[in-house]
Amino acid sequence: MKYIYFVFAGLISGVAGGMGMGGGTLLIPLLTLFGGVSQHTAQAVNLISFIPMAIVALIFHAKNKLVDTHGVLYMIIPGAVCAAIFAFVAKNADADVLKRVFGGFLIVLAGIQAFAEKIAKRGEN
Repeated sequence: MKYIYFVFAGLISGVAGGMGMGGGTLLIPLLTLFGGVSQHTAQAVNLISFIPMAIVALIFHAKNKLVDTHGVLYMIIPGAVCAAIFAFVAKNADADVLKRVFGGFLIVLAGIQAFAEKIAKRGEN
């Protein structure tokens, strides 16, 4: 029965990832709060599941000519370095600290999304 729940959590996060929201925003809370999975394991599962979702999204965006490759290395290299550093930090961090940091991240993300239109209008002026 638990496997059915994990499949459901994967489907929900895949739909969210396909819509551009980021599947981890839902996958990590679903796994930790309802699946009984540790914070470290949930974050690892999220990182691993991101790879096929990103590949599929990249294929669709490339087919629709929505991929701008100008300056991509300036984003990939620092992103990969920071991901490696903070994966090490997260591995060695206390699970309660990770939960609080992730919760804070979700709150900030929700605030940005709630005020995205106002923020965009400010940038235009």
